[in-house]
Amino acid sequence: MNVETPVYLDYAATTPVEPAVAEAMAATLLPGGSFGNPSSNHPLGREALTIVETARQQLAALIGARPRDLIWTSGATESDNMAITGGARYRQHRGKHLITMPVEHKAVTDTFAALEREGFEVTWLSPSNDGMLDLQQLADAIREDTQLVSIMFVNNETGVIQDIEAIGKRCRDSDILFHVDAAQAVGKVPIDLSELPVDLMSLTAHKFYGPKGVGALYIADRPGCQIEPILFGGGHERRMRPGTSAVHQLRGIGLAAEIAASRIEEDFVHIRSLRERLWAGIRDLPALSINGPADGGFPGILNVSAEGVDGESLMLALDPVCVASGSACNAKSGEASYVLRALGLDDHLAQSAIRFSIGRHSIAADIDIAIECYRHAVTMLREMAPVARKCV
Repeated sequence: MNVETPVYLDYAATTPVEPAVAEAMAATLLPGGSFGNPSSNHPLGREALTIVETARQQLAALIGARPRDLIWTSGATESDNMAITGGARYRQHRGKHLITMPVEHKAVTDTFAALEREGFEVTWLSPSNDGMLDLQQLADAIREDTQLVSIMFVNNETGVIQDIEAIGKRCRDSDILFHVDAAQAVGKVPIDLSELPVDLMSLTAHKFYGPKGVGALYIADRPGCQIEPILFGGGHERRMRPGTSAVHQLRGIGLAAEIAASRIEEDFVHIRSLRERLWAGIRDLPALSINGPADGGFPGILNVSAEGVDGESLMLALDPVCVASGSACNAKSGEASYVLRALGLDDHLAQSAIRFSIGRHSIAADIDIAIECYRHAVTMLREMAPVARKCV
């Protein structure tokens, strides 16, 4: 079909900045605006500091945290590194055993791999076929020297939502630090850290319509919950993350959080209806399978494999529909998704997978175009496949 304007269905990779957020950010950059250094003790510095602390309050309100428990970072990747490395090192005198899953984001799995090279021991828990963590498997893996568990809230490729409350309770009962990568959850599903037994939580603004390059790490204020800093150079952010605060970005994450809090239920209902429309439009194609939960996961992500289709060719044939063949961080490698392979898919099915991710600004017309493009592409590539085999 002939569609010239890109149809964006890759909201799990990043979201556009809300116009009101962009306008507020611009006002902190220009002469006459609040561009001061928040560490400076003069009127513009104090004005900038007010913006920084207001943003902390806005984000805290979104996730049910206390503002003082939030540390500003450059995003979820840095927050993951700080939480996992800092938490493991802080507690290594008590033990060096850590637990996570192979379906976590690379910012988590690569950090654990680095800690293994430092001498830590990591247990990698196997997910069920739909990506869920078996709580009994977690209980069996916990040892006396276990000090940190890291499990993602919403998986970035499949949309599976883990039972964070149950996992956290099990960790809390054993006095183990529990870290949650919530990059795909914050601003999309309700989170109340005043109730959830979570010790460390990572998040980033650009997943909920804020700017790229800014995020936060939540550190619970309870005995034994602390991390060693991995950056040095000043007293900023409780000496955990030194560096001059990026006031414009913090203005952005704060306002984006405030907007998300005001419309989280509305967004969820809207996204769920479009996901149902998308799946209804393609589900009758032969040999199609959903990767992850058919129901009960985050509706903004639909990951589908098509048997007998080359994934790279499918991506090209879907142009100009903007989707992903895995997470954005690994999109250029050409390899089958390590997450889907961990769920038991063979390389061919994993490589043929397409992740549709729907967001606040998606509309029914986008979904209808995606349905038509996907159906046409899968059918065309399957018809070409026998010809291609004869030519080999």
